[in-house]
This record gives sequence, C-alpha cells and structure tokens, in this order.
Amino acid sequence: MSAAKKAGVLVAFMWFAYFLNYCDRQAVFSMFPSLKADLGMTDKQLGLTGAMFLWVYAFGCPIAGQLADRFSKRLLVVLSLIVWSLVTVATGFASSAFMMLGLRAAMGVSESLFMPTAIALTANAHPPEMRSRAIAVLTTAQIAGTVTGSWFGGWMADRGEWRGAFFILGAVGLLYALPYFLFLRGVNENNSTEALSTGKPLAFPILLRVRTYLLLCVVSPIFVFGLWLLYGWLPNFLKDKFALNQADAAFNATVFLQATTAVGLLSGGVVADRLYHHTKASRLWLMTASLILCAPCLHFLGNSDTLNTTRIAAASFGLFSGLLMGNLFPAAFEVVPTDTRASAVGILNFCGGIMSGFATLFGGLWKQTLGIDRLLSITALAYLAAGIALIVGIKKLFPRDYALIQNTQ
Repeated sequence: MSAAKKAGVLVAFMWFAYFLNYCDRQAVFSMFPSLKADLGMTDKQLGLTGAMFLWVYAFGCPIAGQLADRFSKRLLVVLSLIVWSLVTVATGFASSAFMMLGLRAAMGVSESLFMPTAIALTANAHPPEMRSRAIAVLTTAQIAGTVTGSWFGGWMADRGEWRGAFFILGAVGLLYALPYFLFLRGVNENNSTEALSTGKPLAFPILLRVRTYLLLCVVSPIFVFGLWLLYGWLPNFLKDKFALNQADAAFNATVFLQATTAVGLLSGGVVADRLYHHTKASRLWLMTASLILCAPCLHFLGNSDTLNTTRIAAASFGLFSGLLMGNLFPAAFEVVPTDTRASAVGILNFCGGIMSGFATLFGGLWKQTLGIDRLLSITALAYLAAGIALIVGIKKLFPRDYALIQNTQ
C-alpha cells in the first residue's frame, strides 16, 4: 500500500473512532427532560453534565498531549476508545445526579487521551500542503457524531430508553477497538519528511515562547464557548421556544448547524491548502473570516422569531464556523516544533475545554434570568473582538514565529 493510500485509510479509521467519541459525549444533551424526570436533576446539575466533562477533559488534554509526544500514539488512541466506551456503558446504570456527574468526569479523562493523539497522527501522515484537508475530513466526524449522538439520545429518551442509548453506543465502541488496533499496528507514528527539532524535552516551555500560538490559545476558548453553548443548550432552547419534543428539538438543533459545518470544514480545508502557496498565514486568515462572519449568526440564533429563521441562522453559523474548526490545529502546526504537535493540540483543548465548560454551566445558571438568547448575543461580540485580535496577530506576530520554526527544521 502506498504512503498516500495508507494515509487515507488512517483518516478513515480515525474518523470512525472520532465519530463514536462525539456520539458518546453528545447523547446526554438531548436527554435533559428525561434526566430531570428519572434522576431528579436540576437545571444547574444538567449544566454541570457538560461542565464536569469539559473541565476534566480540559485538564487531561495537556497531559495526554505530552504522553503522545513521548510514547506510542497508536496505543493511546485505542486505549482511550476502550475506556470511554466502558464509561458510556456504565452511564446507562446511573441512578442519581451524583453518579451521572461522576461518570461524565470519568468520560472526560478517557476521551482526553484521544484528540491530541489522533490529530498529531493525522498531521504526521500528511505534508503541509495537504494537512488542512486531512484534518478537515477527520473533523467532519465531530459533526456526524454530534448529529447522530444527539438525535439517537433524544429518540431513545422519547421512548423511555435513555439508558439503552448508552448501552448501545458503548458496545459499538468496544467492538470497534479490535479492528482499529489491528490496523494501527502497521502505522508509522512520525513524519519522516520533517525533522524533529526539540529532542523531546518537556513541550510546555517551548510552546509558551511562541506568541502566535499563545494568541490561538486565547482565540480558541472564545470560539468554543459559543460552540458549546449551542451544543449543550440549543436542543433545550428550541424545545421550550417552539414547543418541540426531544427528538425534534435535537434534530433541529444539530442537523442544520452540523450539515453546513461539514461544508465549511471541507471547503475551508481546500481553500487553506491552496492559499498556502500564496501566503503561509492562509489558515489564520480563514479563522479571522470565520469569527467575524459567525458573530451575527450567533445573535440571530437566539433572537429569531420563527423556527425557519433560526434554522437559517444555525446553517449560516455552521458554514462559517467550519472555516475555523478545520484550520485551528494546522495553523498552530505552522509555528510549533514538529514533535510538540500533540502537546500543542492538548493545550489548545485545555484552554477551550475550560471555557466551554463554563458555556454549558452558564446556560444552566442563567437560563431563567439572563436567558440563552442574550448570552448568545454577548458571545457574538466576543467573536468580533477575537477576529480583530487575529488580524493584529497575523500582522505583528506570525511572520517572526513562522520564520523561526522554518529555521530550526
């Protein structure tokens, strides 16, 4: 099998594992009414189902990134899949709010091992001029998993079988672990065309000296705050606002948003890779456009009067957000050493996870006072500010950081 074909098959295997990752984490958000009824959970506790997962996940990601830069990436992604699938099965046995929150924290630990490692493996298998497309294709699994997990969770909950949803999703992950492991045994973990420049010391001090990367660590949390506010509370928001059942609310909250995100991801990857030949900051420019264009969409998502208008706002947000999602990590890889990539992803996930945990928590805390609609409008203003900050970074920080990394590899 040629290297290019093997890289494509690698993306396919990673895609399905990443798909299961998001199915398992997202199913719970479309079950909130059932969890209220069966486990007696409050709005605050429902908000914490997202916050507990994301905060633990956030703290686990930098550690996972450092482990992936030092040890076997192939073993880590398979181990992560097995453990989070077991936790998913255990979630079906939750008998109280406390047990549910504890299992969400455990899922945060298990899933944190996956993404930094999977992104680094995928990046190492592709040259720079194809990297955005490869990671964009992989990231579409996040979209498919969000839609499928949310819809399936809501559909099962409407039938009084929310526990069964966790049993089924966890079982699929455990069954997939064997073929996944067998394929990865033959995968080369490092990119032979790029030199390793750091000798594998602790990655954190190296990354903290890269100013463009630090800017991404500020911009990314702002972006994912809005993203997780929608992931965590849009199904419930639409259910209450337009009197939908759980399955219909989950469908409307995910399909219109995620279908166009896939288009934005894939087109953004192609455009970024083509523009890379003209400007090495192509990925940063697309991220800037994404933030500025997403801002009004967030406002209208919370403040539209009809379901159809809300769908249009969701579809527009998805399209523009995809431009950033597929280019965040490739943009970071332009300015960090090759053998710190997993750590770079881990720290970005840490920054994003901490803030996105607050998104789901604040949705629960302020649902009855400030309201999801106003919270979305405030987040839109933050998106605009982040877009302006990226423009400054492209002009003032990126040229020096890019030149430094090129001179060391």
